[in-house]
Amino acid sequence: MPPSASAASINHALDTGAVIDARDLVKKFDGVSAVAGMSLKLAAGEMLGLIGPNGAGKTTLFNLIAGSLKPTSGEIWIAGLDVSQESPERRIGRGVGRTFQIPKPFLEMTVLENVLTGAQQQDGEKLFANFLRVGHVRRQEKQAIDKARALLEFVTLSGLETQPAKVLSGGQRKLLELARILMADPRAILLDEPAAGVNPALLETIMERVIDLNRQGKSILLIEHNMDMVSRLCSRVVAMALGKPLAEGTPADVAANAAVIEAYLGAAA
Repeated sequence: MPPSASAASINHALDTGAVIDARDLVKKFDGVSAVAGMSLKLAAGEMLGLIGPNGAGKTTLFNLIAGSLKPTSGEIWIAGLDVSQESPERRIGRGVGRTFQIPKPFLEMTVLENVLTGAQQQDGEKLFANFLRVGHVRRQEKQAIDKARALLEFVTLSGLETQPAKVLSGGQRKLLELARILMADPRAILLDEPAAGVNPALLETIMERVIDLNRQGKSILLIEHNMDMVSRLCSRVVAMALGKPLAEGTPADVAANAAVIEAYLGAAA
């Protein structure tokens, strides 16, 4: 996708139903609100950007949506179901996967083995199935390996599948994490600063893969400080500061919003 491509050409026509619906979320730590009444909807097929200065509460909001934190108050709905108290594992099963700003692969495991850890509902993890359903378990394992190899090809890492993950660069580790998440077939993917610390060539690859995933029907919620990336990918952006919503609109409108500019300048100062 050339850099001049408009966000409108990337995004699908949006379904009216929300894949993720976060309602009036509050998260307090020792009485201090990291998220202070934040609401956000991610529509089916949408790529939505979430921006804000450091300390705005963006990653805490991601952790609430993904289930690694429970809200102090408020609700999180996934595809019409209230999942506010569900575990991260249950939410992956509901179709929501997330990446991290700093990927932490299993360094001594191979690249292929790392991707395979993302496979869900594997009967080989059950003790008796390994004795009573040997053929089924072997077929399932082969299907998982075939799928993992296809995903490694998709993220341009197929030539490294037998290498330990410790040899990968920071950008390659982000691609590896994306492949691992895709093993679970999520309908929505939360991307936490995929551009951070990535060289320009790999960043272009990451963006192309995100665009491909969106075209396949995946909904994307993107935390990112790289406004060029946000502008290229997202037709709608939500800005937050101090745990609260600050502005919403097109990337250009939000970037020009006086409150957003003041929040960033204030954080820099």
